[in-house]
Amino acid sequence: MRSIMLAATALLAITATAAAGEEKPLAYEKPQIPEDHESLIASDDPQLAANKRLVYDMYRIVLQAGLADRAHEYIAVDYVQHNPNAAQGLDGLIDYVRSTRPERPIKDKLELPLIHLMAEGDYVTTAFVRPEKDAEGRTYYATWFDLYRIEDGKIAEHWDPMLKSDPKIDPNDRQI
Repeated sequence: MRSIMLAATALLAITATAAAGEEKPLAYEKPQIPEDHESLIASDDPQLAANKRLVYDMYRIVLQAGLADRAHEYIAVDYVQHNPNAAQGLDGLIDYVRSTRPERPIKDKLELPLIHLMAEGDYVTTAFVRPEKDAEGRTYYATWFDLYRIEDGKIAEHWDPMLKSDPKIDPNDRQI
């Protein structure tokens, strides 16, 4: 019984400390972002490395630089889009890019805070840190995931957590 009372007392103390604002949730701490993107792209499997490079360069050139006219270099004509706010096919992606971001110079590296780039089989997943604001205006850090399916050397399909109720965004505005 004594151990249960001690555990309950400790739990109450932890809860009271958190409620008093003394303990900041991890989401409010700026995360560590890898600087070496080439190591994220690298793989012992040449096909996985090629798939990661395809996604990385598409993101860098089409989505970051806003060069919609180059999308055909990376995206299949019959591209399947699971983001409910973008139309299907290569033309749908081109229209989405043109409607959400200006053209910018191409950078050698992604400027969005890339945490990880994973490849398995024909799939590549990106994970980015996204700074957001809470109700009090404080910055916290969420994570955005995109999943791409590669077919015949092009991106054939895409998933992300975007909801129909979400406004179209330029993720390049979400840098740390």
